[in-house]
Amino acid sequence: MTERVNMSDKEIISKTAAFVKAELLHAEGGHDWFHIERVWKNARRIAREEPVNLFIVELGALLHDIADHKFHDGDESVGVLKARKFLQGLRVDVAVGDHVVKIMKNISFKGGNFSPGFFSLELAVVQDADRLDAIGAIGIARAFNYGGYKGREMYDPAVKPVAGMTVEQYQHSKAPTINHFYEKLLLLKDRMNTKTGRRMAEQRHRFLEQYLEQFFREWDGN
Repeated sequence: MTERVNMSDKEIISKTAAFVKAELLHAEGGHDWFHIERVWKNARRIAREEPVNLFIVELGALLHDIADHKFHDGDESVGVLKARKFLQGLRVDVAVGDHVVKIMKNISFKGGNFSPGFFSLELAVVQDADRLDAIGAIGIARAFNYGGYKGREMYDPAVKPVAGMTVEQYQHSKAPTINHFYEKLLLLKDRMNTKTGRRMAEQRHRFLEQYLEQFFREWDGN
């Protein structure tokens, strides 16, 4: 393994946070530094109740969206290469860097039919933290912010949600934002990995359901 040069885990985390914050300075509002910061906080909270390597969890949370494929023509290698180069520059142990990259490659929802080729408790924690930020009030705001960014309709009754999309269908979907609730957001509660994640997801999921009830009442003029 490559040895670090006089740098503690805490210093590496601090430098990683600063790097990510700078890289995402002009990112879309749903995938910016504040998204990363929320996921980072949730990951640390969940990790308190799981037997995980906190250093790997924090690095995975901080770097998981360093170059989201949605903003790079679907190319998932951009973020991985950027993260690996950064970690190598800090002389992070190769095994740690490899673990973080595997988290990055396997964290996404990708339509529900994606079968990850890797699992670890650290991935489980970071994935739950990321999914928590996709539901509840923040998740709703992020969904509509991204939909507006992509020029999508808010809702079209004639365009029905598609269940169980392939990775390719999910990545290329241009459906209205409300469809995203049924194609992803409402499914996340039952896909949480950890006890803490499931507990935190319950209230946020209920908020999604309440929001949709109100949305359709108002859409129908009630």
